[in-house]
Parts: sequence; C-alpha cells; structure tokens
Amino acid sequence: MRDLQAERVLTGIGLVVLATACFATLDTATKVSTTAVPVIMGVWFRYAFQALAMSAVLLPRHGLALLRTAHPKYQALRGALLLGSSVFAFLSLRYMPMAEFTAIVLLTPLAVTLLASIVLKEQVSAMRWGLVAGGFAGTLVILRPGGGAFSWAMLLPIGLVVTNAWFQLLTSKLVQTENPLTMNFYTGWAGALIAAVALPFAWTSLPSWHWWALLCLMGFMGTVGHFILILAFQRAPASTLTPYLYAQIGFAMLGGWIVFSRVPDLVSLAGISMIAVCGAAGAWLTVKERRVPIQPTES
Repeated sequence: MRDLQAERVLTGIGLVVLATACFATLDTATKVSTTAVPVIMGVWFRYAFQALAMSAVLLPRHGLALLRTAHPKYQALRGALLLGSSVFAFLSLRYMPMAEFTAIVLLTPLAVTLLASIVLKEQVSAMRWGLVAGGFAGTLVILRPGGGAFSWAMLLPIGLVVTNAWFQLLTSKLVQTENPLTMNFYTGWAGALIAAVALPFAWTSLPSWHWWALLCLMGFMGTVGHFILILAFQRAPASTLTPYLYAQIGFAMLGGWIVFSRVPDLVSLAGISMIAVCGAAGAWLTVKERRVPIQPTES
C-alpha cells in the first residue's frame, strides 16, 4: 500500500514538473507574440482555445452536469480575475526578461498568505510573515527601484500577483463545493467572452501564418498545462507538490536563453533565489502545520 502511495506521489511530482514546462513554454511564446499580436487579441485567443478544447473534451463525457454551479457570479468573477492576470502577464512579458518575470509571479502563494491575514483574518505565524518579507525583498532585488535599469513597466508583474492572489483566494473557497472541472470550464469561457467585448477594437491581420501557429501553441500549452496540473493534484497533496512549481523558474531561464539569448545577471539571480527559497519554505511549513493547502497558480 505504501509503495502504491509513493508511486502516486512520484507521478504527481513528475506531472507538476511537466506542467511547469508547459507554462514556461506558454510564457516564452507569449513574449514572442507581443512583438506583433495586440494584447487583447492574444489573450482572447488563449482563452477561446481553452474554452473550445475543454468543451470538446468534457461535455461529451459529463454532459450538462458540467455546467451545474451554485455560484455562477463567483465563477464569472474568478474568470475575470484570471483574465486580468493574463493581461498583466502579456504586458509584463513585453518589457521583462522571462526568468525575472516568472520568479515574481511565483510570489503569489506568499501574497495569498498576506491577503488571507488581512481579508479573512487568518492567523499567520511569525515564520510565515518572515517568508513573505523575504519573498518581497527578493522582488525588490530583481526590480532594483531607483536603479538605471528600472522602469515603471517593471511593476506590471505586481499587478499580476495581486489579481492572481485574489483569484487563488476565491478558488480556495469555491473548491470546497464546486467541481474542479466545472471551475476550469467556466474559467475558459468567462475569459474568452469578456475579452471578446474588446476584441473588435484590437483585431488586426497578422503578417503570416506563423503567428497563428504561435497563438495555437500558446492556447495548447495553457490548456494542457492546467489539465496536467489537475491530474497531478489528484495524485498527491498540494502541500507536497507546491515546492516543485518553482521548477518553472528553471524552464523560464532555459527558454530565455534559447529564444532570446538572455541569462539573468548575478543580482537578479540572487533575487530569484530568495523568492524560490521563501516560496518553497512556505510550502514546507504548510506540510508541517497540516493546514489546508493553497491552490496552485494558473497562467
């Protein structure tokens, strides 16, 4: 029995690492797309792809039961928050290197701790507050406000972290009563429909079919990555798997090196390391305290 459980955990870890590779590929493709594709057009295509793919796969298997939800307004709000995160992601990747962007995004679990204390009045230990402070200190090391390389555009990932943290808090509440597949189904459609409102003002003809192929790659990697993540968290506790989400930083650095010939400098590497260590330590602390795990970040 223990061998079977250990096998499931190892499978879950492997799936999480594979999901982070998908998300890093999505971010790399997104950064390339920002040179020719309007942000709203790219975001809409990413969610439309997910919505159609989820519908094609899930509706034949689950039927109308997939649509049942006790909180349609919260499902729409959840989709809107994730859409806002995606807009911040597209804008951030236009101006920021891959690895630094990914590290700041992975502050989200620490930001959720901060919001849970302020909004939900949850008790947060002194060690957790120290980890939150360490993670934000790492962000300051990466951004280096006041330095010659700093620009206000570099604050865009902070907007992503805030919207994603609210998204995670809402997810942690809905997951107690809602089917995760239903939640992902509504996430895709809510994002696609909201973005469609602004789409006529942003639509443009792309110079070649290569850009459409790139958009399809983005939609595919986002959809597959989230599906793999669901499979992973069905096999092992989130508190066990969360530290492995930080493998995405490594894949982001690899993507930045291969596609953009860019490697973080030593100062940025120090900030990235601070965020990764604090985030992984926070996950370890969750295991130790046996609390309800924080939901994984979506892109």
